[in-house]
Amino acid sequence: MLNYRQLHYFWAVAKAGSIIRASERLHLTPQTLSGQISLLEETLGVALFLRVGRRLQLTETGRLTLSYADELFQIGNDLEEALRSGPEDRSIQFRVGVDDAVPKSIAYRLLTPAMALDKPVRIVCRENKLTRLLVELAIHRLDLVLADRPMPPETNVKGYSHKLGDCGITFFAERQLASQLKGEWPHSLNAAPLLIPGEDAATRVPLMRWFDAYQIRPRIVGEFDDSALMHAFGQAGIGIFIAPSVIADEVQREHGVTAIGQTNEVTEQFYAISMERRLTHPAVVAVNDTAHRKLFVNL
Repeated sequence: MLNYRQLHYFWAVAKAGSIIRASERLHLTPQTLSGQISLLEETLGVALFLRVGRRLQLTETGRLTLSYADELFQIGNDLEEALRSGPEDRSIQFRVGVDDAVPKSIAYRLLTPAMALDKPVRIVCRENKLTRLLVELAIHRLDLVLADRPMPPETNVKGYSHKLGDCGITFFAERQLASQLKGEWPHSLNAAPLLIPGEDAATRVPLMRWFDAYQIRPRIVGEFDDSALMHAFGQAGIGIFIAPSVIADEVQREHGVTAIGQTNEVTEQFYAISMERRLTHPAVVAVNDTAHRKLFVNL
């Protein structure tokens, strides 16, 4: 059985970066700490640290163990705080994962209403690839995942995809680049430098099919898993980029770029993936209601 005191000693050493510093904080001898961590490694049957000169370096298993220890001790702190406060003061914890492909602005608009509930909400956001987030959802480390596609059918996770809405896409360019484009839309994209979503993005294949349908051959100069990074490169004039039409005005205002064209033949879709068939978590319900009543209305 896992010894949680030994796990706490491991966690303290990993956070401090050395046994000496951790021993000073815990008021224990370095020998005691070292011995307890060795016992933990024997119990788990794995090495958690590697010695690199005088420094300790976490192994891959050590990094995994640290991530679980972080959450475990945070839960302990939350429990202590909850027991000390009255029921009316306890906040609702809302743990949400955001797929890399979902624009930060969309995620913000969807999640903000959850913070305006009558009862205080403490939001914990994680950003990662969808496959990793679904694993976190399956083991109940997340309450919700925001994604640009429904749950893949081959995923061995029992969950439910709730469609939040969809919209067309708008193409943007830095002003000087926009002034250099020639021809009528959308053929003005021919030979133009283009930034596209990474191959995991749901819009990638429909976008390339749209180009083929109109016999457009842009010059692809970059691929990005992270939409915010793609927008930053586009703002710098490296290439034309796309974003959901629902945030077109915001993209132009924040990045100082020009909308050069739009299509509804390629759409961005957004989903809330949860373990619940019927949404009951108050924060999740707020996200769903915001999407249907405000964000994707009349699009």
